Amino acid sequence: MTTEEFIRLSLSEDQGNGDHTTLSCIPSHAYGSASLLIKANGVLAGIDLARQIFKYVEPEIQFEKSLQDGDAVHQGMQAFHVEGKIHTILLCERLVLNCMQRMSGIASLTSKFVDQVKPYGTKILDTRKTSPLMRQLEKKAVLIGGGHNHRMGLFDMILIKDNHVDFAGGISKAIKLANEYVDSNGLAIPIEVETRSIKDVEEVLAVGGVNRIMFDNFDPKIMLEAVKMVNGRFETEASGGITLDNVSEYASTGVNCISVGALTHSAVSLDLSLKAVNR
Repeated sequence: MTTEEFIRLSLSEDQGNGDHTTLSCIPSHAYGSASLLIKANGVLAGIDLARQIFKYVEPEIQFEKSLQDGDAVHQGMQAFHVEGKIHTILLCERLVLNCMQRMSGIASLTSKFVDQVKPYGTKILDTRKTSPLMRQLEKKAVLIGGGHNHRMGLFDMILIKDNHVDFAGGISKAIKLANEYVDSNGLAIPIEVETRSIKDVEEVLAVGGVNRIMFDNFDPKIMLEAVKMVNGRFETEASGGITLDNVSEYASTGVNCISVGALTHSAVSLDLSLKAVNR
């Protein structure tokens, strides 16, 4: 879904057959202005999207940024000022706030994880645990917060997880079938396999044929052993049960990447407000 499609569908969902409150109270020719106010500390994300939303409805609207995506913000700051038809401002208000609050919450949480692992050079990855039809925006917010995107969807990587292994008849067979599929279809996509034990890691190392090995729900001591076993032959990823409290301990094992579903499924939206102003 393109950003324009997302905006169109989101506004249509909200507007229905008309914004009757605005239509009843505000003359269609009336002009006004509003500013986005920051009401909590965090990392700002979605300001460029906000501009796109306003411009989609009213191309001539005036949009002035005071801050940029990725800026550290605190209560009392102003992110942007918009001036145009009041009908446009009120129609776009909730979509702008919903997107920016959500994206800023994700960027803020991602930034906290990134800060925890900086001494180790570990990459923080997102997952597919995203809101339906908002994946591109939520993954962009992860990037703004200093993280990295895992696969975008089911189409750009082969990720052999526990259910695939069980349904396919084992790790070795799943890896073999995945490589045959990639070759026969002329695909240039990486292959990753999830492991659940040291025994699984040993099997993957014996078979090869992957780009990355995921250690799922390993405790840090077992993960340290697994990382040493891999010894740089494949990229490594930690996943499962990783929080702000323990992420640095996992990073200290030398694992290359740490994927955190909480970045998108548990981030708390940043408190923002769009307020009418006289200018």
